[in-house]
Amino acid sequence: MSDVIRLETAELALPIGAIRVAVHAGTLCALGFTDRWQRLADGLERRFGAVELVDAADPGGVISAVRRYLDGDRAALDALSVETAGTPFQRRVWAALREIPYGTTVSYGTLARRIGAAPAVRAVGAANGANPISIVIPCHRVIGADGTMTGYGGGLDRKRWLLAHEAALTMALPFASAAAG
Repeated sequence: MSDVIRLETAELALPIGAIRVAVHAGTLCALGFTDRWQRLADGLERRFGAVELVDAADPGGVISAVRRYLDGDRAALDALSVETAGTPFQRRVWAALREIPYGTTVSYGTLARRIGAAPAVRAVGAANGANPISIVIPCHRVIGADGTMTGYGGGLDRKRWLLAHEAALTMALPFASAAAG
């Protein structure tokens, strides 16, 4: 019989809906909106096997970091330790997502080129959609080649809000530019 893996969880209300986080041994392994949590919970069970979800006040400091992000601290999420699991290709996409500066967006094609897989635009889109740690791994910063808002697992209204929030953070900094991030 395998051991049950203990994951600390917590919820936080955001202006765009509540999020839930799961942390294993101090490392963030899932973050998503509570109305779409089941997909992430299923992924945690596939990854770890039997899991015990235990409520905690601020597992891994994730809740505090998200609060700081909401309050305008652009670096708060960057400092979080994450473990995504996923395929090697997915992990490359997710690592590249963390490199997209605040207040900027890139197309799926640009992201594919950045990871050296220019023909794999659809695969990049699929990896983006499978991201288990939204907001911290900022899949919301990827848009269509024509600049339109395209899919976001949390919904396009949430994507628009996150992008507007980050643009406001960027504009609030003296001498900041979107390209500087």
